[in-house]
Amino acid sequence: MEDWIIRLVEWGHYWGVALLMLLETVFPPVPSEVIMTVAGVSAARGNMNLWGTIAAGTAGAMLGNWLWYWLAIKFGEARMHVFIDRYSRWLTLDWAEIERGHGLFRKHGPIIVLVARMLPTLRSLISIPAGLFGMSLRRFLVFSTIGTAGWSAALASAGYFLGSQFDDIEKWLGPLSTIIMVGILGSYVWRLARWKPSPMPVPKPADARSDIHPEA
Repeated sequence: MEDWIIRLVEWGHYWGVALLMLLETVFPPVPSEVIMTVAGVSAARGNMNLWGTIAAGTAGAMLGNWLWYWLAIKFGEARMHVFIDRYSRWLTLDWAEIERGHGLFRKHGPIIVLVARMLPTLRSLISIPAGLFGMSLRRFLVFSTIGTAGWSAALASAGYFLGSQFDDIEKWLGPLSTIIMVGILGSYVWRLARWKPSPMPVPKPADARSDIHPEA
């Protein structure tokens, strides 16, 4: 996988980085860990500026983030409920968990979005509850951009350091991308094997006093 990422970064420079990060956001199995590390290595070799690389990666990812946010708003809660119920097993998620997330979003939505932007897999998925639960576009963009920029900067800086220290960095990228992909797949299989639907709430027993009728 890393070969075509390297070629696209070398050919498109900032545009290539932005396009790859957009694809990573829309299709998470394309790992940003590899994309931005490769971009950082390219910057270390003088092909791009490090800050420009970080900005390009952030811009591409934010375009994808906004797309998921917009789609969640258009999809709506009713259709999302049907979708979650139908595919909960494969999503390892049910509507009860969505409702619990709604409560957390009301209290801590901006912080949740910011932190999630720096966590694998959640980086893309967090846009969906943000749109579904009605987070304002302004807050969504501000906190998403901060988290996305931090994540992009960390990865690009790591690549920049490696590229300036080692000549044969390409030898590292193949194993790195393989480890990342295996980790993503393994995490999903682990969740799939362990996931169980939330228990149905037990109805409260009727008040015993309701069976007692007042004397005539």
